[in-house]
Amino acid sequence: MTMDLLDHSAAILPEDADRAVLIARLHDPQDGGPSVAVLRGGDLADLTPLAPTVADLLDHPDPAAFAATAPAARTWPAADVLHATLTGRRDVPHYLAPCDLQVLKACGVTFVRSMIERVIEERAAGDRARAAAVRSRVREVIGGHIGDLVPGSEAAARAKDVLIAEGLWSQYLEVGIGPDAEVFTKAPVLSAVGVGSDVGIWSRSTWNNPEPELVLAVDSRGRAVGATLGNDVNLRDVEGRSALLLGKAKDNNASCSLGPFIRLFDDGFTIDDARALDISLTITGTDGFALESVSSLGEISRDPLDLVAQTTGALHQYPDGIMLFTGTMFAPTHDRDAPGEGFTHHLGDVVRISAPHLGTLVNTVAHSEQAPPWTFGIRALMANLAGRGLL
Repeated sequence: MTMDLLDHSAAILPEDADRAVLIARLHDPQDGGPSVAVLRGGDLADLTPLAPTVADLLDHPDPAAFAATAPAARTWPAADVLHATLTGRRDVPHYLAPCDLQVLKACGVTFVRSMIERVIEERAAGDRARAAAVRSRVREVIGGHIGDLVPGSEAAARAKDVLIAEGLWSQYLEVGIGPDAEVFTKAPVLSAVGVGSDVGIWSRSTWNNPEPELVLAVDSRGRAVGATLGNDVNLRDVEGRSALLLGKAKDNNASCSLGPFIRLFDDGFTIDDARALDISLTITGTDGFALESVSSLGEISRDPLDLVAQTTGALHQYPDGIMLFTGTMFAPTHDRDAPGEGFTHHLGDVVRISAPHLGTLVNTVAHSEQAPPWTFGIRALMANLAGRGLL
């Protein structure tokens, strides 16, 4: 973590922060563990005595009203917490990922563009040099015919027959236009990193990228009660070699980033507002490389609440809720190192994921092996809260 992040942080707050109910988690070294807070003006108001975990807060019948009106045990200056976070200070209060006991789930292949790129990964078998030729062939056959398909529809089934005949059917196309969404566990409970932290890529990976996504906060009853930003860091070469390597491609130390806040749904920000979000991505490298991209949730091929319904319900329950990544349309083809090889991360890249109503999630790329290890798990959380008299 370096001061360079301060140059890229701009404002992590949503543009309408004064009207938003923003939930944060922070670590105060005096407590030895996390606290749950809501942003009020320029301060973070401590709600931990009333909601020891974010999971408790989200399970309230009206979490936005509760968070907005509950009395605060104490406050922290939000500007001080942010400065400490972005400068790597861990001896003073600093931000954490805004979730805790929720299971970290993710949906893949929910946008046509990224679905096509997944086919390319599979056909290229993880080899970047082959990707350009494969990309051209795939787009020639399906690029102009699949964008308007409704997953699971009769038209999608007919398209499947055509693609099989063309020799281009793929498991990624199955979850892209078939009846069942791809849903997987992104990372263990409590392992996500937050704003200002390093995000990790495996040192053996030579083809990887960020995945900027809308993440829904879902309570134990399956209600989507808020939203945040996420980076579902992906190792394209690893997943491209075999879909059975998805775990190694997705779940590594610091490979899941969330934040900066969970914005709770209320009259001023609803699920319909989330459906209409544009999520921007900026990557700035120490080598002078810069990349900008925008993903529009309006182009998603499966409705976010359908993804929630396919993840939790009668088939599977989550008593502590879930944080659900809803997928990305970002599939970078910009050449960085050599013609035809597309984009891959370099160490030190600063990644900024932004949306006007959710703020900015900023992280720096490091090797997973060198990123700070994850050491504070469920047992540590329970012991800490119990020791503070909060359980």
